[in-house]
Amino acid sequence: MSTGSGAASAPAPDGPDDPAGSDDPAGPDDPTSPAARRKTSMFASLKVRNYRLFFVGQVVSNIGTWMQRIAQDWLVLSLTGSSAAVGITTALQFLPMLLFGLYGGVLVDRWRKRTTLLFTQSAMALSALALAVLTLSGHVQVWHVYVAAFAMGLATVLDNPARQTFVSELVGRDQLQNAVSMNSANFQSARLVGPAVAGLMITGVGTGWAFLANGLSFVAPLSCLLLMRARELHVVRRTPRGKGQLREGLRYVAGRPELTWTIVLVGFIGTFGFNFPVFLSAFADDVFHAGAGAYSLFNTLMAVGSLAGALLAARRGTARLRVLIAAALGFGALEIVASAAPELWLFALLMVPIGVFSMTVNVTANTSIQMSTDPAMRGRVMALYMMVFLGGSPIGAPIVGWVTDTYGARAGFAAGGAVAASAALVVGLVLARVGNLRLSVGWHRGHPQVRFVPRERQEALAPVA
Repeated sequence: MSTGSGAASAPAPDGPDDPAGSDDPAGPDDPTSPAARRKTSMFASLKVRNYRLFFVGQVVSNIGTWMQRIAQDWLVLSLTGSSAAVGITTALQFLPMLLFGLYGGVLVDRWRKRTTLLFTQSAMALSALALAVLTLSGHVQVWHVYVAAFAMGLATVLDNPARQTFVSELVGRDQLQNAVSMNSANFQSARLVGPAVAGLMITGVGTGWAFLANGLSFVAPLSCLLLMRARELHVVRRTPRGKGQLREGLRYVAGRPELTWTIVLVGFIGTFGFNFPVFLSAFADDVFHAGAGAYSLFNTLMAVGSLAGALLAARRGTARLRVLIAAALGFGALEIVASAAPELWLFALLMVPIGVFSMTVNVTANTSIQMSTDPAMRGRVMALYMMVFLGGSPIGAPIVGWVTDTYGARAGFAAGGAVAASAALVVGLVLARVGNLRLSVGWHRGHPQVRFVPRERQEALAPVA
């Protein structure tokens, strides 16, 4: 497989896992091409037994994870009264990914994915149970939450790239995009249940029970991993131990603009636009003075939109960078609009489209990167992607927390949206230039159409003077 940049790969990175990529002369961005018309069954990947087990285990665990996220943020806010402290907690949870994420990808490429996941899921369970004991016994202090968040972050250094790349071993390349989208739908379905249950637990029996529920929820994914049939896995050849593998991964990404600039874009959005624990807790507490119930409501409504975005992504036949750029622009613009919402009900309703656009960004970036990457390099590339996407939070969360504390929740939310929209504009222009594209405005099937097309193709279609 080539690791060169290639002009054609920039606008629509179908990559090595797209068997139709080479025999579609119209190109995947042409609405009349087979690639553009290709659809898939929304739940196609669930026909695979091993993936069904993985999916079921993750549903249970993800519900617990969302419960802990809500409880953790609210506990820190209750102990300190500071949005900056919530930001510090978020930063500590993602700091290990920033520090060690690349090396974690090297290890994931070397080790068996299922064994790695059994280890990381067990470590996360122990961290949650320890925090539950401290909280239920009445001895919890804010530094305990900081330590638990950091410990959870250490486990995700291996867990995130292992889970992302394990999906291809479960379903093979033909179902990869659908399975990645279903994973996101899984996570967002749990997000509908987890915050609601967490809100009831926090107001009814306290945050400690939410931590306990999360710790126990890891029994499900551990059991499902053990029940999988090893002979049915599409095992990718593991990378042998050797020198320079980290640099090799970085060179691989640097040589492919469609990977490099996608990672840059999600880095800006993840660092400044996705700090919802800081933004939403501040709006619930300081702007609308509505308490934990409103915070849970905001997260639940955002999850409704995110689930819809993930299911729409599962139906799409391809992951295109033009969709990513448009979704990032829409996401940033909606955050700016929501920051000025005068009433709680309007702010809450805006969480739904924000969820749709945020999940479209997430799924499109994830699938386009995986589909464009050599399987032997996926661990390292996905580790870099997750390091930038999640590891930016240690930088962004304290900054937006400080802006929120100093200038108010509205200013912090608007600033995050402005950064996301600006990054989308810049990256879109860079990718168009790298891909030798030009803007084409015309009509298709009676509707106006604005898109990027190769320069040579547009010149060929231009009327002769």
